[in-house]
Amino acid sequence: MSRKKIVAATGCPTGIAHTFMAAEALKIAAEQLGVDIKVETHGQVGIENALTDQDILEADGVIVAADKDVNTDRFHGKPLIEVPVAKGIRTPNELIQGIINGEAHVHQVKGRATGTEKTSASSSPAQQKSANKWIHTIYKHLMNGVSHMLPFVVGGGVLIALSFLFGIYSADPQHETYHPFAAYLKSIGGLGFSLMVPILAAFIADSIARRPGMVVGFIGGLLANDGGAGFLGGIIAGFAAGYIIVLLQFLLQKLPASLDGLKSIFIYPVIGIFLIGAVMTPLLVPITGLNNSLMDFLSAVQSTNPLLLGLIVGAMCGFDMGGPFNKAAYVTGTALLAEGNLYFMAGVSAACITPPLIIAIATTIFRKHFTPQERNAGAINYILGATHITEGAIPFAAKNPIVVLPIIMFGSAISAILTYLFGVQVPAPHGGFLVLPVVTGAFQWVLSILIGSLVGAILYGLYRKKIDKPAV
Repeated sequence: MSRKKIVAATGCPTGIAHTFMAAEALKIAAEQLGVDIKVETHGQVGIENALTDQDILEADGVIVAADKDVNTDRFHGKPLIEVPVAKGIRTPNELIQGIINGEAHVHQVKGRATGTEKTSASSSPAQQKSANKWIHTIYKHLMNGVSHMLPFVVGGGVLIALSFLFGIYSADPQHETYHPFAAYLKSIGGLGFSLMVPILAAFIADSIARRPGMVVGFIGGLLANDGGAGFLGGIIAGFAAGYIIVLLQFLLQKLPASLDGLKSIFIYPVIGIFLIGAVMTPLLVPITGLNNSLMDFLSAVQSTNPLLLGLIVGAMCGFDMGGPFNKAAYVTGTALLAEGNLYFMAGVSAACITPPLIIAIATTIFRKHFTPQERNAGAINYILGATHITEGAIPFAAKNPIVVLPIIMFGSAISAILTYLFGVQVPAPHGGFLVLPVVTGAFQWVLSILIGSLVGAILYGLYRKKIDKPAV
């Protein structure tokens, strides 16, 4: 009997850790189950190990473990299991076994048989009706926008921060501290930063309706950005643009196939841009007011009750380490960065850096209570933590989440609380200690993270000492 062949695609919003951890977990599980597998990864550098048409044709089934768009249209007619990327890490054997057992539903792309364009996809009618499936779909569209937006925020934010090294007013030609290179850094960084909302909206819409959606989403994002609706307006514009194109595709599906090219290059952009303008223009004032109120509220909580804010942010970041709760805090911090608030992201970053450092320090201090493999993984977590890759703590937390997750959440909360109390400012949503040169209050920030990590490491180490026999 020939070996089963499976193809898979993995992707997470940041495209750094979860993407590759899921790919590795699927490969290991496939080897254990005697299955051939090829995994395509959608990381921050782009698509790697891309699946060819021949790979897909020969496959007995497809696994998509992703929280971003990975173009499932190409899997039309194939048994498909589609899950969040976290399940690819935690239950790879179960996913592969589902393909082997024939439990996957055949993936159908609406309109494929008639030659019309995609409006939606599903892996089963039952899944489509479930609340979980709907929530994951919305989350996937949003995270597709966030993943494409991040490089603009990181690049632009760091360049703006670097300009401040020459002086707070060094980019102002009228000030005595003016420096031409500082002005250049701030100008270029500001340009990158200004594209954050349009890119967010464009790629939310792209995830929903492909390229026609991206065009309309970008214009909607520009309207939101120029109208002061900010990050919230960009999210609304992205979803509105995507579903405007879905509606147009439905209404125009009876047109002859010979007009498909005209629809993509002329009809969708012209009508779509007109409609997104008609939708967004009356919404700009209320969305702007809501956006400003939300930002003011978060800023007020940050200054009046840093203990509560740090506790909430730390718990969210440590709870699922790269999952929806973590990303909710992360996206909020990114939104505030766009509004010029560098304090909130400092606490979020501290809380995200802490979990892997808790593991790393625990495996160092209490090394005899960890296996050699765990100690090796713990050492790697020093690097992961220092570069803001939270997910390195997941394998340790997964062994007993009921005990380990509260410890991680507690340590992350301490780091976030201290960061807010010290008034640290971080200008970039990623990079970890690599952005220390542009962090205001860098020493206090590192101290906050180390204190939270050390407390968490001691608690975790004492727990392991209680339940584990010394490793031989």
